[in-house]
Amino acid sequence: MSSKIEVIGNNKSKITFVISPEKFEEGINQAYKKNRDKIHLPGFRKGRAPRKLIELNFGKSVFHEDAINILLPDLYEAAISEHNLDVVSRPEIDIEEINDDTGVTVTAEVYTKPEITVDSEVYKNAEYTHTEIAVSDDEVTAAVDRAREQNSRIISVNRPAENSDIVTIDFEGFIDGEAFEGGKGTDHDLTIGSRSFIGDFEEQLIGKSVGDDLEVNVSFPDEYHAEHLAGKPAMFKVEIKDIKTKELPDADDEFAQDVSEFDTLEAYKNDLKEKMLERNETDAKNKKEDALITYIIEKTEMDIPEVMIDNQVDQMVNDFANRIQSQGFPFEQYMQYMGQDIDSLRNSYRAGAEKQVKGRLVLESIVKAEAFEVTDEEREAEFERIANDYQMPIEKLKEVIHQNDINGLDKDIMVRKAIDLIVDNAKVKSE
Repeated sequence: MSSKIEVIGNNKSKITFVISPEKFEEGINQAYKKNRDKIHLPGFRKGRAPRKLIELNFGKSVFHEDAINILLPDLYEAAISEHNLDVVSRPEIDIEEINDDTGVTVTAEVYTKPEITVDSEVYKNAEYTHTEIAVSDDEVTAAVDRAREQNSRIISVNRPAENSDIVTIDFEGFIDGEAFEGGKGTDHDLTIGSRSFIGDFEEQLIGKSVGDDLEVNVSFPDEYHAEHLAGKPAMFKVEIKDIKTKELPDADDEFAQDVSEFDTLEAYKNDLKEKMLERNETDAKNKKEDALITYIIEKTEMDIPEVMIDNQVDQMVNDFANRIQSQGFPFEQYMQYMGQDIDSLRNSYRAGAEKQVKGRLVLESIVKAEAFEVTDEEREAEFERIANDYQMPIEKLKEVIHQNDINGLDKDIMVRKAIDLIVDNAKVKSE
């Protein structure tokens, strides 16, 4: 099969190819065999009617659409390979002509990955703002306090409620004297100061004691997710049934022994500081790389097909939905609860998606300019890393991994080399 290509716009091409009469006949026969069991003609058992008779009764084109659908994927891929196109969109297929003598003429319009060039003076002299990496004593103390909080005990207290207390309440909400749906709760634990209830609901519980009945007056926000409640004043009848507080352990050697492998609080603090410093160094490294790639993006001209950004947004939305669902929360229900629709979610990801697409393109351009390659040792090290991540033998990983996956790994290794090159040659911004 031969095909021809025509550039019809920025990063957009039109491929024209012909399905020969012989090949089309093969496709029609396959379509006939696929569909004959579904076609009934009087005088023939189901699946036994001859193709020619079916075409006579239903029209000669009865199998054309299925035949084209059967043949098209392989022929389209062959045309893409023939012209060595890096396609980034679904093809817009059009059947131009179906002719008994000349075959089927097909066109496919596609967007391709743009070819960009990054100036070596730019990527070998990228600039960033240097920040000192440190961990203060106050940060270590805050980390210890978080550990104390995580190891606290919840105890009931016989005193009026204070900020940060956990109060157990029964409540029922009313608007204009009428109870409203979803406004009632029994034995609900509410942490004062958590802002989980609207307005100053929680603050109005401060100073109240077990057994108290009170009325709490609040107003729903104007942008509240339940439209029938938005902006309306409400009164809640509340009964306080219990007041609890967190009892934190003392920050001493005994506490350090309970929560770590260290015998003293000082050793525990030193370990916390070291780990926090490692995290800060990792964060700083990631921010530095991001700043350098942003610098290069801003100094590189590129025309990106919108479909590439759309595809990246799709991936980010799908990843987010999978994370939500992995936590046992239906994605659609989560979106309703947050008062968000899919369009607004996609819009929130768009700027980040555009930056990711441009970043990958500049890095791939640097890979090409520097003619990076992947050694067997580098590929083996990547296999070992993945095997460790998935806790599986490396030989088992090699059995299940596909060539496309290996090609993807090689690309990632080379992109990492490009990032290392940028970082190694980076310059600190002058004040």
